[in-house]
Amino acid sequence: MNAPHTSGLVQAKGTLTEPGYMPGWANDFETEALPDALPRGMNSPQKCNYGLYGEQLSGTAFTANPPERTWSYRIRPSVKHSARYTRVDLPYWKSAPNVVEDVTSLGQYRWDPVPYSDAPLTWLTGMRTMTTAGDVNTQVGMASHIYLVTESMKDAYFFSADSELLVVPQEGCLRFATELGIIDIEPKEIAIIPRGLVYRVEVLDGPCRGFVCENYGQKFDLPGRGPIGANCMANPRDFKAPVAAFEDREVPSTLTVKWCGQFHETKIGQSPLDVVAWHGNYAPYKYDLRTYCPVGAILFDHPDPSIFTVLTAPSGVPGTANIDFVLFRERWMVAENTFRPPWYHKNIMSELMGNIYGQYDAKPQGFVPGGMSLHNMMLPHGPDREAFEKASNANLGPDKLDRTMSFMFETRFPQHLTEFAGKEAPLQDDYIDCWDSLEKKFDGTPGKK
Repeated sequence: MNAPHTSGLVQAKGTLTEPGYMPGWANDFETEALPDALPRGMNSPQKCNYGLYGEQLSGTAFTANPPERTWSYRIRPSVKHSARYTRVDLPYWKSAPNVVEDVTSLGQYRWDPVPYSDAPLTWLTGMRTMTTAGDVNTQVGMASHIYLVTESMKDAYFFSADSELLVVPQEGCLRFATELGIIDIEPKEIAIIPRGLVYRVEVLDGPCRGFVCENYGQKFDLPGRGPIGANCMANPRDFKAPVAAFEDREVPSTLTVKWCGQFHETKIGQSPLDVVAWHGNYAPYKYDLRTYCPVGAILFDHPDPSIFTVLTAPSGVPGTANIDFVLFRERWMVAENTFRPPWYHKNIMSELMGNIYGQYDAKPQGFVPGGMSLHNMMLPHGPDREAFEKASNANLGPDKLDRTMSFMFETRFPQHLTEFAGKEAPLQDDYIDCWDSLEKKFDGTPGKK
């Protein structure tokens, strides 16, 4: 898809202003903030307009099919935004493998919302890792985080060489000022920030809390729809990539890089957000979760949760994801003679859930907005007694699940708790007790229900 020419988003002093967006998932976009900044008919002219430098950012190997890459035309090449690096410590941001000997990951866990700190927190200092899975060095698996952000990054920038980030706000509004443009997100929206993309995070309306899935493996993609066909679920047109915007600011700045689970810092003399024009298919996105169109059973039985997949990051095993991002939003329940909440189950996937707002139907008590739960691979779980009794005895007319939105980061790998999740985060020690009152109903009487 070729976007029309977009006007520049620069002020007199060269600072980013308001966001603008182009629709479509995995499109081949083109956008420029100044007229004729984008070369026509070629990628690397001998001389670029405005004295810009051409540079390519690749998100896949060169021979991948299709390749994912973006050509940018910038004030300085990225090597001018990189100097000598020194190690820095962000003690609450962990990467896999991170197995803590005195923290037990085997179990059913649930947490209340992580409270804000009295100290000011930025995107980097406010990240709190809850679980890790796989191995960041071999580029498989993931990590799940809670972010607490109360102040903007000032002349400070970041990129991850390890992973792409899926950001799910729960409170407050954030701005991601990236090399390729501006993305603003609020609760009920998500953002996908690609591996290697430089950005700064600002608070538009705080304090801000939310969830992050850090994907070490193959990048997120739309799931195959099979018999569902071309419509419903997440439609490509609802994903929005930013138009070009740039900063031309000569000011001492800091760039932090996450690389193989370690953090490194370099000092530079300018803003690295200096891309005046770009074209390609490797870009950040935002997506409004309210545009997700769920599908489900319209006669009997409850479908597998895979029917609610928004995005999937594939693994090397067909049909088994490195990560699935699954959304449980408002929807009608109409199945006849059917236990409508999720049934009791255990499976090979590890399920980390988060509540954005409202009440989840399988856990009406205790799973509150901002809270999380973890059911690791092959550990049984399902409705508590209240949910079971209500669903077993309900009048099965059409019923709308309203004012609810929760999600799941699901992975084929076991998720290991961090020390923060096991010892500092507000763990509900009595969560496992929610199944204690389930009764034995069997007495051998034929036909008893």
